[in-house]
Amino acid sequence: MKTKYFCKKKGFNLFLANNIKLAIRLGLDGVYLPAFNKDLNYKNISCYKNFRIIGSAHNSIEIKIKERQNCEKIFISPIFKTEKNKKFLDTIKFNLLANQTSKKIISLGGINSKNLRNINLTKSCGVASISWIKKNGLNKI
Repeated sequence: MKTKYFCKKKGFNLFLANNIKLAIRLGLDGVYLPAFNKDLNYKNISCYKNFRIIGSAHNSIEIKIKERQNCEKIFISPIFKTEKNKKFLDTIKFNLLANQTSKKIISLGGINSKNLRNINLTKSCGVASISWIKKNGLNKI
């Protein structure tokens, strides 16, 4: 609950990973459904007006699952090479996947100051980066 109040005070949205019922009960902004979550029982869950469902995908099958889960936005990853994953999409394969859906797409994975410009070549409406933010802090981005 401390995190919820901190985020509200700072104007941040708070999404809980993979537990829609708890996110609704806590009054959070939404839920994040990871790529491995293939459950399709999310369409008929009643929730409040501004509650959002977002998810991640790595391929066209997972994108279709996220659409059926009623995700508002889909993170597609990894767009660039990361330390954890040497396989990556790059901008062309990323766009091929992004063009398979009408949902808003967020690029994720391997984003840094050197390749940030390449995001402009994609259908991405935003970026997400964990390691870059950890490394540089929010004030340098």
